[in-house]
Amino acid sequence: MRRKGVNYSKYGYIFSIPFILAFLIFSLYPTLYTAFIGFTDMKGVIPKQVHILDNPFGNFKDLIFNNVSFKQSLVNTFVLWIANFIPQIGLALLLTAWFTNKRLNIKGQGAFKVLLYMPNIITASTIAVLFSTLFAYPMGPVNSLFHALGWSDAPIQFLQDKNTARGIVSFIQFWMWYGNTMIILIAGVMGINPALFEAAAIDGASGTQTFFRVTLPSLRTILLYSLVTSMIGGLQMFDIPQLFITPAGGPDNATLTTSVFIYGQAFKGAYMYNKAAAASMIMFLIAAVLSALLFYLMRDRGEAKLRKQLKLQQKAAKAAAKGV
Repeated sequence: MRRKGVNYSKYGYIFSIPFILAFLIFSLYPTLYTAFIGFTDMKGVIPKQVHILDNPFGNFKDLIFNNVSFKQSLVNTFVLWIANFIPQIGLALLLTAWFTNKRLNIKGQGAFKVLLYMPNIITASTIAVLFSTLFAYPMGPVNSLFHALGWSDAPIQFLQDKNTARGIVSFIQFWMWYGNTMIILIAGVMGINPALFEAAAIDGASGTQTFFRVTLPSLRTILLYSLVTSMIGGLQMFDIPQLFITPAGGPDNATLTTSVFIYGQAFKGAYMYNKAAAASMIMFLIAAVLSALLFYLMRDRGEAKLRKQLKLQQKAAKAAAKGV
């Protein structure tokens, strides 16, 4: 916008300079440097000269084909993410339909939303201590409850069994994040044109029909955002698997995620920064590919078809103009 010869748009660029500098220094540079380390022999606590490997992709090949722990961490990461995301999105959608249904007119929605969102603002270390105490062996509250109800005669070592350990970690992630997903979906519903709901009500649609035929299709973009952010968060799962079970990743690497693996490679034992950087770049590529796949699957097919038709019309018009 210009007024009296003054270019006001320059102030927008000036105000964006702090963010750009912070992004370049604390985000872009570390990412590029991490990618560079993945092609080198950088390791050990004592600094030494770093060389690019004769086979630059040697670290990546070793992780993908030879490192059993890394492959196990990949499997664990996807299992834990899927096990917590499916019930997370399901419950979030159910609560969204409940809170946004004007026919029900739920009282005290603000209090409910605060209580449901609260696990998301509790620190991971606090939650790890809480659940470690709940499932403690042999005298934890859960074991005491099972014994009182007659469900188990002997104490159960929940954190020493692969299946129960994975189940508890998945439940913690679900419990921490379903409130956040619910708030995002409710915000998306509030952005839908009310005329669509009024038209559905006039046509005699039930609450279930309105949700599946009007609400869900209109939430396509918000659902895509939730899927992508949840997927990226799931691939970066670190705090609960690292803090909840000792040793981290146990039992028998059943809760070893890729982030815990990367942390162990970089800051424990031989301090193999090159392997940790290579694993980070592999996860970056996986996240990019999965994000692109989600964008493709969640695209608006009608709009894509319309764009394709417009392109064909433009080509036909150009061809006709050339023929003239």
